Amino acid sequence: MTGASRVAVVQILDQLRGEPSRTWSIIITIYGDAIVPRGGCVWLGTLLSIFKSLEIGDGVVRTAMSRLAADGWLERSKVGRNSFYRLAAKGRATFSEATRHIYAARPPVWLGHVDLALLSNGPDKDQARDTLQRAGFGSPGPGLFVAPGGRGGAPAGALILQATAAPEGLRDLAARSWPLAATAEAYLHFIETFAPLRAALDAGSPLDDLEALVSRVLLIHEYRRIVLRDPLLPAELLPADWPGDAARALCGNLYRNLVVPSERWLDDNAIDDSGAALGPGQEVFDRFEDCLKP
Repeated sequence: MTGASRVAVVQILDQLRGEPSRTWSIIITIYGDAIVPRGGCVWLGTLLSIFKSLEIGDGVVRTAMSRLAADGWLERSKVGRNSFYRLAAKGRATFSEATRHIYAARPPVWLGHVDLALLSNGPDKDQARDTLQRAGFGSPGPGLFVAPGGRGGAPAGALILQATAAPEGLRDLAARSWPLAATAEAYLHFIETFAPLRAALDAGSPLDDLEALVSRVLLIHEYRRIVLRDPLLPAELLPADWPGDAARALCGNLYRNLVVPSERWLDDNAIDDSGAALGPGQEVFDRFEDCLKP
């Protein structure tokens, strides 16, 4: 790779190589971001071409694919000597929820109060706690859970109280209930990592179609890891210098810049188990629609 944009991509790849191997997680990103909108089934050779540009070897990818299939995320089929993988039901359900969280994530409207959920020490306590956590409740202490007013999702046995306080008190409660400092640090690191690519593209340094797809995969892979842990709180519960909005704007602007050339590569190279090219997934062009177009 040459040129400012390509140098920025190389730097991102170098950073990825310095982290623990997450090939299976990148596969999840590729399916959720690019393959699911095109039907969910793709030739293994298409994936290997993408991972070659990510500088991840065929053997590593094949092992990760087999593990995901064994765990029920993917289903494998063969046509001749060629292997094809599609999402299993478990993967489809998980990706559907994650897609809403990643691409259309907006903080809830602030209703002026938080909901407090109190759990008793009954036999269903552990199950109720898990339900609250999946619904996005945080916990400032044992047996007490909190969420912005109106979030819902609490189990039937939970006692829900509405509470309000001065802005400083609400922000302190939020900081005690969710790992906001760690999430903010992750967003700042994301901005530092991808801002050079944004600047290079703005300056007119182009990427070819496969490079654009690789950049898109890396972008969503890193953003997904943060935003899926973000409770997406109203601004009234967040620190004044919260970097989540800036990170989303950067991600959305970059995505909308990369989506056309990356989809063009998929048009030319992605095939399903019938041997046909995967049809375009029009929904990808509507993602991050609130962000500025490049």
